[in-house]
Amino acid sequence: MEEIRLNKFLSEMGVCSRREADRLIEAGKVLVDGVKASAGMKVTAAQLVVCDGKPVGRPSSAAVRPKPVLLAVNKPRGVVCTTSQKDRAMNIVELVHYPERVYPVGRLDKDSEGLIFMTNQGDLVNRIMRGSGEHEKEYVVTVNKPLTSDFIREMEAGVWLAELKVKTKPCRAWITGKREFHIVLTQGLNRQIRRMCGALGYQVQSLTRIRIMNVCLGRLKSGTFRKVTDGEYEELLALLGAAEES
Repeated sequence: MEEIRLNKFLSEMGVCSRREADRLIEAGKVLVDGVKASAGMKVTAAQLVVCDGKPVGRPSSAAVRPKPVLLAVNKPRGVVCTTSQKDRAMNIVELVHYPERVYPVGRLDKDSEGLIFMTNQGDLVNRIMRGSGEHEKEYVVTVNKPLTSDFIREMEAGVWLAELKVKTKPCRAWITGKREFHIVLTQGLNRQIRRMCGALGYQVQSLTRIRIMNVCLGRLKSGTFRKVTDGEYEELLALLGAAEES
């Protein structure tokens, strides 16, 4: 009987990303035939999977796999992108309250806001999250003191982050106000922009992501979402395909 990795099955069924599935499994929130699942396990069509108290189905149930959904969400500050109980703040799944299961693609930290994708397509998540894809993300950042051309030059060249023991990749940045600048990254280190600014003697006061690849935040109100248009989706897939071929 054919087997499938449990984290892959949960991702394909629109429950969560593979990474989040691993976390839920480790937390004991996934049951297979009534028994707590273990990391790395595989399941068959004969087994019933329950995640966080809700039946997911059986691995053979391809016919009931959900219709693909891709949402653009404007995450407010103070909302988290994980369902971990360590932080009692509202999480983005609760905020969106979409009638079908969707989960975030990547993360924006609690103190940041702006554009984030939510989907039920595990394969799409994997393609977007691949670091080698060089996928652009644009942010608007406000800092605590006036900006200088030297600051922008150093940001673009790459900043040594001592706590991570890594130098950031070259990027694009430009000043748009006395204390405001835009930055386009193709890298996703933990709290990267805040760390970069801190290393150069600046403190981030606000940080908003306004673009992921070809999809822009636009006038989407904070705390709301929209479906990614067919045109945006087709262009997104084309960009992903071009990155994978390069």
